[in-house]
Amino acid sequence: MISGRKPFHLAILSIAILISFQTIAQKQHPLEGRWDLEMEFEGKTVPSWLEVRHSGYGTLVGRFVFAMGSARPVAEVKVHGDKFNFEIPRQWEPEGNDMIFHGELVDDNLKGTMVYTDGSIVTWEGSRAPKLEAVENPKWGKPIALFNGKNLDGWHLDSEKSQWSVENGILKNAEGGANLISNQKFTDFKLKVEFRYPKGSNSGIYLRGRYEVQIADNKGLDPSDIYFSGVYGFLEPNENTAKNPGEWQTYDITLIGRRVTIIANGKTVISDQTIPGITGGALDSKEGEPGPFLIQGDHGAVEFRKFEVTPIK
Repeated sequence: MISGRKPFHLAILSIAILISFQTIAQKQHPLEGRWDLEMEFEGKTVPSWLEVRHSGYGTLVGRFVFAMGSARPVAEVKVHGDKFNFEIPRQWEPEGNDMIFHGELVDDNLKGTMVYTDGSIVTWEGSRAPKLEAVENPKWGKPIALFNGKNLDGWHLDSEKSQWSVENGILKNAEGGANLISNQKFTDFKLKVEFRYPKGSNSGIYLRGRYEVQIADNKGLDPSDIYFSGVYGFLEPNENTAKNPGEWQTYDITLIGRRVTIIANGKTVISDQTIPGITGGALDSKEGEPGPFLIQGDHGAVEFRKFEVTPIK
């Protein structure tokens, strides 16, 4: 009788230990979540983004987006009370040392410093990223032609180099230079664009000025979040539908809250997926506010013959 009861007791003990471990693993640290950051970098306020999450029982890991480049993994976020630190290797930054972050959680906000690759100290602060709830069964307004086919009315540049022009109803960026930004700002919308690019070129469209949908000469490559129709560094299309350079191509993009659907050249390649946070090159990290469209002009040549947005009512 006694020997027959041992397996039962051992089973109960095993279940209790498992539940205890799961409870510990599921307990959320106050630092966990997504954070919109602002950094004082090279005389300007630049946007950044940080995500912290559990890995196993006690390790915190994450992802980080700087003012340039894609989301990069953080192997471990080391916590000491309300303070934390982590390191990441450079991506597109100048040669030098790893970037070292020191931060502190104060009243559910973050603040800290970053040691840049050249050894300079950058201060930063952050707040929790908003949830941006999606509207079910939205009602849409009237389409707005942001490009009028005649000139650059309704747009402005982010630098003094003006390489954009309009010829025969086509908006042209001849070479790398200034980015083009719409004067109007939007929250939720449907976007229809028709574009083409020369061989080897690279551009992109920033939704709300914060989330880049990649435009690049990537035909024949496996789909990737940094290639054609990907949300840069975050969302990978399920198929690479890029055409040959020089051919007209189309994007139909719907963004509601954080949920995005991208139809590239007639095929749905990203369907109702969540964009976690801003991508490198964003105008700002104020995710709770409306934002403009930004057409990337600082990389390569690109042309548009249609840029039409239908805002949500």
